[in-house]
Amino acid sequence: MTNAAKAATDLRDDIQTHAKTFLQSLTAEQRKQAMFRFDDEERFDWHYIPRDRKGVPLRAMNAAQKQAALQLLKSSLSQEGYDKARGIMALENVLRVIENRPTNDTYRDPDQYAFSVFGDPSGKEPWSWRVDGHHLAMQFLIVAGPTGEGRVLAQTPIFFGSNPAVVRIDGPEKGKQVLKEETMHAFALLASLDTAQVRRATLAAVAYPDIVTGNRRKLSLDRMDGLRMGDMTPTQRALFTDLLKVYLGRYRVTLAKQQLDKLTKAGLDELRFAWAGDLTPTVGAGKGWYYRIHGPTILIEYDNTQTNANHIHTVVRDLTNDFGMDALEEHYRNSLHSKP
Repeated sequence: MTNAAKAATDLRDDIQTHAKTFLQSLTAEQRKQAMFRFDDEERFDWHYIPRDRKGVPLRAMNAAQKQAALQLLKSSLSQEGYDKARGIMALENVLRVIENRPTNDTYRDPDQYAFSVFGDPSGKEPWSWRVDGHHLAMQFLIVAGPTGEGRVLAQTPIFFGSNPAVVRIDGPEKGKQVLKEETMHAFALLASLDTAQVRRATLAAVAYPDIVTGNRRKLSLDRMDGLRMGDMTPTQRALFTDLLKVYLGRYRVTLAKQQLDKLTKAGLDELRFAWAGDLTPTVGAGKGWYYRIHGPTILIEYDNTQTNANHIHTVVRDLTNDFGMDALEEHYRNSLHSKP
């Protein structure tokens, strides 16, 4: 087994162990809520707005169950990614204060994030786990190989949002910026472009009101617009790479490397950076900005227009393997497993 294959199997085993521990911690009734057939259409139902969700929310768990759920989350993300995810959850308390809601309000609730498992992590068939809630949605698809090795086949869609983008109310969270790097690195790249490059990168003078692709199960954009990495200077390419790694860095290092290897194989020069809206990070009424990173295999969107440009949405989509569908077909063709 190669070092890369061992790293992938070790990661698979770690996630699998924490998924089994989480399920074992639940009551029989909770397991009924948390577990779905792998081929259940619920696996593709995700959103980033406050709404009722299937699965078991953190608020319905005791301390041990909640710890097991968070360890499952931590097993799939880098420390930075985990800290951002927990920071997004904690912002619900800030929104409670801003909106003058009672402390027991469940519309703005840091524990209103639901965990679900699709399939059986104890078996040999593919399975998936998901966390879904306001401004935080992600899923991971895991398989076991015919000789015992295995890997994570998919880790998209992944949505991280932040409201407020910068906490400005008095209190212990004042000044907090959960998605600071996603904003800072984008403006650094934008500032490095000359006038002609800015013109090529610009999609619109006014930013879009939200990410363009929303929560669609399948997506495509008519064409790739923006400035190619291949048409950037070495300094600009480095800044673009830094921005890209902010998003890939949310994952465990093995998954981040898999994603970067895939992008490299498809051709980093073909990645495009595109912008809409204000060219400076000035907040206020009528202000806002949007950018995307678009390539043959990936689409990353960032939007900060709502709440006077203090409300960020970001999403990462794999244009060839969202929800693991393409990789799963290949897995079935190359293994002895049958489709569920």
